[in-house]
Amino acid sequence: MTIKEFFSFKKNRFFWINLLAMIIVAGVLVFVVLKALDSYTRHGQAIIVPDAKGKTVHEAQDLFGAEGLQCIVTDSMYVKEKPAGSILEHVPSSGQKVKEGRVIYLTINTLNVPTQIIPDVADNSSLRQAEARLLAAGFKLTKHEPTRGERDWVYNIKYKGRVLAAGERVPVGSTLTLVVGDGAGESFESDSTVEAPVIDDGGAADESWF
Repeated sequence: MTIKEFFSFKKNRFFWINLLAMIIVAGVLVFVVLKALDSYTRHGQAIIVPDAKGKTVHEAQDLFGAEGLQCIVTDSMYVKEKPAGSILEHVPSSGQKVKEGRVIYLTINTLNVPTQIIPDVADNSSLRQAEARLLAAGFKLTKHEPTRGERDWVYNIKYKGRVLAAGERVPVGSTLTLVVGDGAGESFESDSTVEAPVIDDGGAADESWF
């Protein structure tokens, strides 16, 4: 085969038509594959997670459901200032971009308020000692209530006006009132000098000799 014969296909129009058809088919296949990948991975269709903090679980379900997302409760903790059952945080957090159908994990404020035992300070602690132990345990204190007794001695602990028994449990972080002696019951001993009674015998008899 001569060189002229080898390059003779350039003059064959069917060759160029077939080559062009192959290029078009290859381009179409590449386009279809890329579109299929985009559809499968939802490329460019990210959803921004809405903020559900402070809402109830039912409200969060409606909120996330409207965006094509799901949510489940996975944890709980206690925050006194927040309503029971309200959402404290969620993962992923608000503002993040996720795919449709993503599950959002919720942490809610516990429905049951945890309780703890009152430290044993009634009738065995001074005011300063009782305050230190109760505050260290996370309780809050109001102005103490005076009662007749030894000054600055703690006689009782009250919660919402009720005297608490030893070992009783109250909600965590409760506000308590200490019943403290005002000193009015203290007994003081005073030294007194007992004077001997004075006996008057009328003086000594005056005897005279005759």
